[in-house]
Amino acid sequence: MTKAQIRQTYDRIAHWYDLIEAIPEFLGVKILRRELLQRASGKVLEVAAGTGKNLRYYPKTCQITAADMSSAMLEIARSRADGLGLDITFLIMDAEALGLHDQSFDTVVSSLTLCTFPDPVAAILEMARVCRSNGRILLVEHGRSDRERLGRWQDRRAERHAARVGCHWNREPLKIVLKAGLKVIDARRAFFGIFHLIEAMS
Repeated sequence: MTKAQIRQTYDRIAHWYDLIEAIPEFLGVKILRRELLQRASGKVLEVAAGTGKNLRYYPKTCQITAADMSSAMLEIARSRADGLGLDITFLIMDAEALGLHDQSFDTVVSSLTLCTFPDPVAAILEMARVCRSNGRILLVEHGRSDRERLGRWQDRRAERHAARVGCHWNREPLKIVLKAGLKVIDARRAFFGIFHLIEAMS
């Protein structure tokens, strides 16, 4: 999918997105979000923030900016922030070309996004660029299982799935982070090796 097609897809499914993600949330993503986001601090940028499902898990002291290319997704995130009584800055922005100054955030966060970016390495490089040199990049992702039978099953269906929703579910999140040249502080897998929790720094 092109970026325009991805944007149109997520604008179209925005009101159904939380329902679509209900299964991975039930299978452990919610727990990973809660665990990882407690490590966020200071000025935080969330890239591809979607409907704002991470917002409730940040420490109260964080100053959060949430960016996404889909205005429809951000509208839902804005409503969620209002319901939580949070003061969040929302920006419509391409993850691969963030219109933000270098080293302007203490923490950069993204969740379940590397599967969708046309160039995920470019997106990680942008996250690193806007994060302070001693800051943290926190990722909750999904990708190809390290259980080989399940991984091969994902491979066989990957093209068809990507054509439908723009999600390349057999990408390797940790390899993408390492290819971008980041230093990995913590990385582990959950649920048959599909879900990834990654903490890194540039």
